[in-house]
Amino acid sequence: MTFAIEDEAPVALQQATLWQDDGWTARIIKNEDDDGWAVAMTQDGQSEAALVGPWTMGRDKKNPKPLDAPAFHTLVKTANEVLRRHEQQLHAILHKQVDVDLGLTRIRVTMDITPDDDDPTAVLTARDRDGNELARVGVSPAFKLTRDSATAWIEGGYRKPSRD
Repeated sequence: MTFAIEDEAPVALQQATLWQDDGWTARIIKNEDDDGWAVAMTQDGQSEAALVGPWTMGRDKKNPKPLDAPAFHTLVKTANEVLRRHEQQLHAILHKQVDVDLGLTRIRVTMDITPDDDDPTAVLTARDRDGNELARVGVSPAFKLTRDSATAWIEGGYRKPSRD
């Protein structure tokens, strides 16, 4: 019978082709595209690898070089950066904004897309310099938010854009 003590940190697994630590698993795998090896970095709780890259051959030129602490920590850092870039890219796709100057008034128009496999939605919002909401309207996620389309929406009295 095994008992777990909640205050204990999980024990790191450190083998030549499999390391688990810091919320990540590094697994050396056979590269199916050639005779070489690859390393897959998977974050705990995820089913798909966040990073898969080539891995160095060992001295015998047949087997993979064993994982070690410096390599594992470099892989963790790289995998975290890949996830961070992916999140930034997704944010840029789902949240757009333009500023429109009308005379002495500056209005910020944002478009926020809510992804959904069956029914994605999007909302245009206009705010003044102080962040007060001036208008909000639902649009198609395919709506192209540009300075011209935002200006037309504002000048049209914030009615739902017809080219939706």
